[in-house]
Amino acid sequence: MNELFLDNTVLPTVCALDSRAAPEPFYHADRVLDFHVLIYVSEGSIYVTEDGTDYTVGEGSLLFLKSGLRHYGKQETPKGTRWIFFHFYLSESTQPELVPDISDIGVYEPLQSRIMLPKQLSGLKGTLPERRLTELIEYSRSNAPDKRFRLNLMLSRTLADIAFFASSEPTLADRIEAFLERHISEPFSSQALEREFYLSYKRLAAVFARDKGISMQQAHRRMQLAEAARLLRTTDLPVGEIAALCGIPDPLYFSRCFSKEYSSSPRDYRRKMSGSY
Repeated sequence: MNELFLDNTVLPTVCALDSRAAPEPFYHADRVLDFHVLIYVSEGSIYVTEDGTDYTVGEGSLLFLKSGLRHYGKQETPKGTRWIFFHFYLSESTQPELVPDISDIGVYEPLQSRIMLPKQLSGLKGTLPERRLTELIEYSRSNAPDKRFRLNLMLSRTLADIAFFASSEPTLADRIEAFLERHISEPFSSQALEREFYLSYKRLAAVFARDKGISMQQAHRRMQLAEAARLLRTTDLPVGEIAALCGIPDPLYFSRCFSKEYSSSPRDYRRKMSGSY
């Protein structure tokens, strides 16, 4: 099936990434590339044939295309389709594939392994992999002075998150996390959580803290602040408006929370990310 493997000893190397929207219907380009491609579709569908296999990449789905293999479009991608793409290189590792192992790590034991990336994956709307992919695109457009160094690190983490997401069914804690992510702009609500999951708040809180090592309120607040940081990097919105959009309407309280999380005030963070320091 022409899968790719992520090696934990060598970073992937980004060579291009961006987002696109189709102003008119089009056929995917007919080509053979010397790098791998990751396509994630946020709206619409993209149709790609690779090595004789037809793929439909629908909303909330991703597809990996392998270097050296011809891929092209047999069917038109419809107008209005939106997607993001990553072009990258991976090492051709011979490390053993990752297997579950909870034993203690030995002294001087090299932790070498690799994990298979899914050829295609759906159901990613509102999940951690979708958030990671979006963060990568947004960070690539920032003026952060260490951007080129960090992008490969961020891609490695993102690919690992995709691989682990594909290899396991979402747990209750994962579903709670996705729910909190979808409700970033709203105040934290124990009642809303109970209505969503048909479980007591006490039970939900215990499961989440056990699996994630953090309370639901803390996780929700970190998500809100991460969204605020994204808006500070990518927009010119006033800080007070960003605070309200992220569910923290009190600007002074927002500033205190943000400064604690990022060791920088919102305004200083914006200046730093814009390279104006």
